[in-house]
Amino acid sequence: MQLSTPRRGARTLTKLALTVALLAAGIATASPAQAADPYERGPAPTDAILEAGRGPFTTAQQSVSSLSVSGFGGGVIYYPTDTSQGTFGAIAISPGYTASWSTLSWLGPRIASHGFVVIGIETNTRYDQPDSRGRQLLAALDYLVEDSPATVRSRIDGSRLAVAGHSMGGGGSLEAANNRPSLQAAVPFAPWHATKTWSGIRVPTMIIGGESDSVAPVSSHSERFYESIPASSEKAYLELNGASHLFPLSTNTTMAKSMVAWLKRWVDDDLRYEPFLCPPPSGTSIEEYRDTCPHS
Repeated sequence: MQLSTPRRGARTLTKLALTVALLAAGIATASPAQAADPYERGPAPTDAILEAGRGPFTTAQQSVSSLSVSGFGGGVIYYPTDTSQGTFGAIAISPGYTASWSTLSWLGPRIASHGFVVIGIETNTRYDQPDSRGRQLLAALDYLVEDSPATVRSRIDGSRLAVAGHSMGGGGSLEAANNRPSLQAAVPFAPWHATKTWSGIRVPTMIIGGESDSVAPVSSHSERFYESIPASSEKAYLELNGASHLFPLSTNTTMAKSMVAWLKRWVDDDLRYEPFLCPPPSGTSIEEYRDTCPHS
């Protein structure tokens, strides 16, 4: 596997150039082993932090009217109230076929409380297909970066964006990742899509499937999607033991823990989260886990 992604390589070169410049000026700096990644947010992670109902950041939320946006149907934004640690990455999440954001709303404050700006979107119609949901996820990210209220916009690093979604929203997140390779991460859960091959995806992608899903069976959806993503791309497949298609609709600690770790690792380039992804996580709630581990 590749040991780094182009986006991380660019950031590494930037940090190296900064270090060289500081040394040339005679300014003492910490050694590379001691220097923190500039995108690290929050305390060092632990199992207790990742498994708790909320992370270390206090959050606020703001509704977005469908009348005030274009390209998607509005939604709810969740964001950290803290401004002392710099800007945050942002993630857009889509519900599934016929569903509203309320079905996934537990995820909004939970993900945001780990240091992200989250927009849970309402789709233009309840019946939008995955390709449309993918475009809407990207429209929602563009709105966050360019047109959201200053309180939100000022907290976002527009170069660190991600997508996620359930069912057809999960298929939409595959569409978005395929169409916008500058994204930092994608997390489809119980994804449904008629297209089975995603060989063009270069975005680090974690697919979360349910062992007992009869709507989007993992054998014809999640597993096939994962296998079709090139081995040269960072990817992971988490299958939840006994889970149905509706597992994301209620609080799921295993899903949230792995999702946060994936987002922190790839959106924030935070290597402190790598031990929660590599070696592979285990436990009675996990039926199977595959990964391009090791990552770094």
